[in-house]
Amino acid sequence: MAYELTGKIKLIQDPRTFDSGFTKREMVVIVEDGKYPQEINLEFVQDKVALLDALQPGQEVTVSFDIRGREYNGRYFNNLQGWKVVAMGDEAAAPAADPYYPTPEDFGDDDIPF
Repeated sequence: MAYELTGKIKLIQDPRTFDSGFTKREMVVIVEDGKYPQEINLEFVQDKVALLDALQPGQEVTVSFDIRGREYNGRYFNNLQGWKVVAMGDEAAAPAADPYYPTPEDFGDDDIPF
Protein backbone atom coordinates (compact mmCIF):
# COMPACT_ATOMS: atom_id res chain seq x y z
CA MET A 1 0.00 0.00 0.00
CA ALA A 2 1.36 3.44 -0.91
CA TYR A 3 1.32 6.50 1.32
CA GLU A 4 2.23 10.14 0.75
CA LEU A 5 3.41 13.06 2.87
CA THR A 6 4.28 16.69 2.17
CA GLY A 7 6.77 18.77 4.11
CA LYS A 8 10.13 20.54 4.14
CA ILE A 9 13.42 18.70 3.87
CA LYS A 10 15.44 19.04 7.08
CA LEU A 11 18.32 16.70 6.29
CA ILE A 12 19.62 14.47 3.50
CA GLN A 13 22.27 12.00 4.57
CA ASP A 14 25.08 10.69 2.39
CA PRO A 15 24.48 7.32 0.72
CA ARG A 16 25.78 4.24 2.56
CA THR A 17 26.84 1.08 0.75
CA PHE A 18 27.25 -2.08 2.78
CA ASP A 19 29.57 -5.03 2.14
CA SER A 20 26.68 -6.94 0.58
CA GLY A 21 26.33 -4.24 -2.10
CA PHE A 22 23.08 -2.89 -0.58
CA THR A 23 22.87 0.92 -0.75
CA LYS A 24 20.58 3.20 1.22
CA ARG A 25 20.19 6.93 1.88
CA GLU A 26 17.97 8.63 4.44
CA MET A 27 16.11 11.93 4.37
CA VAL A 28 14.26 13.72 7.19
CA VAL A 29 11.14 15.70 6.25
CA ILE A 30 9.41 18.08 8.67
CA VAL A 31 5.62 17.73 8.45
CA GLU A 32 3.44 20.39 10.06
CA ASP A 33 1.00 18.49 12.25
CA GLY A 34 -0.91 20.87 14.45
CA LYS A 35 1.02 22.32 17.39
CA TYR A 36 4.00 19.98 17.11
CA PRO A 37 5.77 19.47 13.76
CA GLN A 38 6.83 15.89 13.09
CA GLU A 39 10.31 15.01 11.83
CA ILE A 40 9.80 11.97 9.62
CA ASN A 41 12.76 9.79 8.59
CA LEU A 42 12.42 8.12 5.18
CA GLU A 43 14.88 5.74 3.57
CA PHE A 44 15.60 5.26 -0.10
CA VAL A 45 17.29 2.06 -1.24
CA GLN A 46 19.24 0.80 -4.27
CA ASP A 47 18.23 2.69 -7.46
CA LYS A 48 15.92 5.07 -5.53
CA VAL A 49 18.95 6.63 -3.76
CA ALA A 50 19.48 8.81 -6.86
CA LEU A 51 16.09 10.50 -6.32
CA LEU A 52 17.68 12.59 -3.56
CA ASP A 53 20.62 13.88 -5.63
CA ALA A 54 18.93 17.07 -6.90
CA LEU A 55 17.24 17.96 -3.59
CA GLN A 56 18.35 20.45 -0.93
CA PRO A 57 17.43 21.01 2.73
CA GLY A 58 14.65 23.58 2.98
CA GLN A 59 12.85 22.44 -0.16
CA GLU A 60 9.17 21.57 0.07
CA VAL A 61 8.52 18.06 -1.27
CA THR A 62 5.84 15.42 -1.56
CA VAL A 63 7.18 11.92 -0.93
CA SER A 64 5.46 8.68 -1.91
CA PHE A 65 6.49 5.75 0.29
CA ASP A 66 5.63 2.28 1.53
CA ILE A 67 5.68 1.07 5.12
CA ARG A 68 7.97 -1.92 5.64
CA GLY A 69 8.05 -4.03 8.80
CA ARG A 70 10.17 -6.88 10.08
CA GLU A 71 10.97 -8.88 13.20
CA TYR A 72 14.49 -9.28 14.59
CA ASN A 73 15.23 -11.19 17.82
CA GLY A 74 11.67 -10.85 19.06
CA ARG A 75 11.52 -7.09 18.40
CA TYR A 76 9.56 -5.45 15.59
CA PHE A 77 10.79 -2.59 13.43
CA ASN A 78 9.14 -0.36 10.83
CA ASN A 79 10.70 1.66 8.02
CA LEU A 80 9.24 4.20 5.63
CA GLN A 81 10.73 3.35 2.24
CA GLY A 82 10.47 6.17 -0.31
CA TRP A 83 10.06 5.50 -4.02
CA LYS A 84 9.05 8.89 -5.48
CA VAL A 85 9.85 12.51 -4.59
CA VAL A 86 8.27 15.57 -6.20
CA ALA A 87 9.69 18.99 -5.30
CA MET A 88 7.05 21.72 -5.07
CA GLY A 89 7.01 23.61 -8.35
CA ASP A 90 7.85 20.40 -10.24
CA GLU A 91 4.31 18.95 -10.08
CA ALA A 92 3.59 19.60 -13.76
CA ALA A 93 6.65 17.59 -14.79
CA ALA A 94 5.97 14.66 -12.46
CA PRO A 95 3.39 12.77 -14.54
CA ALA A 96 5.52 13.04 -17.69
CA ALA A 97 8.52 11.62 -15.81
CA ASP A 98 6.51 8.63 -14.63
CA PRO A 99 6.11 5.97 -17.36
CA TYR A 100 2.71 4.96 -16.00
CA TYR A 101 1.14 8.31 -16.86
CA PRO A 102 1.07 8.99 -20.61
CA THR A 103 1.15 12.57 -21.85
CA PRO A 104 -0.98 13.91 -24.72
CA GLU A 105 2.14 13.77 -26.91
CA ASP A 106 2.20 9.97 -26.46
CA PHE A 107 -0.94 9.70 -28.61
CA GLY A 108 -1.24 10.68 -32.26
CA ASP A 109 -4.02 12.93 -33.55
CA ASP A 110 -6.09 9.92 -34.59
CA ASP A 111 -5.42 7.75 -31.55
CA ILE A 112 -7.89 7.35 -28.75
CA PRO A 113 -6.14 6.86 -25.38
CA PHE A 114 -8.53 4.14 -24.19
